Amino acid sequence: MTQKKPSLAARVQALQSPQRLPAIKGIRRGIERECLRITPEGHLAQTDHPRVLGSALTNANITTDFAEPLMEFITPVSDSVDILLSQLTDIHRYVMQHLDGEQLWPLSMPCFLKADEQIRLAQYGSSNVGRMKTLYRQGLHHRYGSQMQVIAGVHFNFSMPDSFWSEWHALEGNGGCLQDFVSEAYLGLIRNVYRYGWLIPYLFGASPALCGSFLEGKQHHLPFERLGEGTLYLPYATSLRLSDLGYTNNAQADLNISLNSLDAYVSSLQRAIGTHAPEFAKIGVKVDGEYRQLNDNVLQIENELYAPIRPKRTTESGEKPSEALASRGVEYIEVRSVDVNPFSAVGIDKSQIRFLDSFLLWCLLTPSGPLEEEEIALNRRNFTKVVLEGRRPGLELEVMGGEPLTLAALGERYFAELGDVAGLLDACCGQGCYGEAHRQQLAALRDPSKTLSARVLARLQQDSLDIQPFGLALAREYREQLEQAKPGYWGDVYFDEESVRSLARQRKLEMSDAISFDDYLTAYFGTQAG
Repeated sequence: MTQKKPSLAARVQALQSPQRLPAIKGIRRGIERECLRITPEGHLAQTDHPRVLGSALTNANITTDFAEPLMEFITPVSDSVDILLSQLTDIHRYVMQHLDGEQLWPLSMPCFLKADEQIRLAQYGSSNVGRMKTLYRQGLHHRYGSQMQVIAGVHFNFSMPDSFWSEWHALEGNGGCLQDFVSEAYLGLIRNVYRYGWLIPYLFGASPALCGSFLEGKQHHLPFERLGEGTLYLPYATSLRLSDLGYTNNAQADLNISLNSLDAYVSSLQRAIGTHAPEFAKIGVKVDGEYRQLNDNVLQIENELYAPIRPKRTTESGEKPSEALASRGVEYIEVRSVDVNPFSAVGIDKSQIRFLDSFLLWCLLTPSGPLEEEEIALNRRNFTKVVLEGRRPGLELEVMGGEPLTLAALGERYFAELGDVAGLLDACCGQGCYGEAHRQQLAALRDPSKTLSARVLARLQQDSLDIQPFGLALAREYREQLEQAKPGYWGDVYFDEESVRSLARQRKLEMSDAISFDDYLTAYFGTQAG
């Protein structure tokens, strides 16, 4: 007989005891912030990734995502919010000093785009691993088009300290393996994010509008309204980035990636990588001697799985993410549903990080049963409602096994529990800042005009602005702000040296390849790729 899990209240009470409270201190976080390089006129940059910034393949902090102009800034893992933001700011500051007049687009949805062909795929050099990264992006281009791939977001990596896991395992682990307990708990957290994660786009969605060029040639059925000459918006939308216009893959809808156990997750993910997709087979894998994609499966590689949150484990050289999870368990989780905050020069602010800490710990401590097909479908419907019309007065969301409730009523219920978790964090390490972040977001729940999406739309409507001049004005403001900023954690010498080191690492990789690219892909996938 399965032992009943303690309630959230019981868990919070147990952790509040003086001997256990210090175990919570030391939450570890990392941030990956994406942003487009643009010209001073606000067009997508056509230049190469600046060589002065080092190798996009091997630089620890400054790289690229899908396209040459889509930059990605990566912080190390830190248990200090202040250090984390200082590091992120230093990366931005250093990059700004080396953009030669270019700027960084401060919104999730891209600037004016002429055509897919304008978007240059990211290049990583001639090594086999570098060529594979570019070919993966070539496959994404053929499968979904490049415009979808230059949408930017903020990824928030989160893990609890070892001290917490030791204490909680002693409380609830029943003598089992610690790492198995940790993995099971993180998967429970992830299942709860699927249940309650609509709160993130409601509060932190910042893409209610987009440049009309993004929709040219695309079919959609959304009732857009027009603002200015070329801006389209939905009056109550929170995050068009997370809608069907953004990061979606219809071919993945029937994959049924299970989150009910680590073994089930890994096996269903690996099965997806081997699932043939007839629509992608039409593209071809290797045509006239040139690769078009890595393979013709639903997922070329595991990174192609579009999910608002993922279980993660740091990989070793040549290791696939699912192999790392299977062999060593879940190490941390990656939240991918946070829009770029256009009111922050670095895309996220301290209050957001504090709230995410509270929200994710709440999801971890709240009992989390298995996710079955009916509830998965319900969660998807709720999430879609919130990203498209989350600020609509009286909007109702579905409740598993109950009558629908308004978003406001459900939010109040959740925020009452979130307040207890914020109090727990303040008691061990917050000095009141978690309570303040909680109150700030509760105010946005009660007054939708205080959400990021509403603030963006209000600025556009107030000044009768298109999204393009709005974004460009912010880009100029942040350029000046960052150029004048003083180093907070890293000085220029650190970045200069990392640039040199990264170029040396790339050259070493290119010189050490002992097999052909065809053989490299064969070895990686275990079957002939071409």
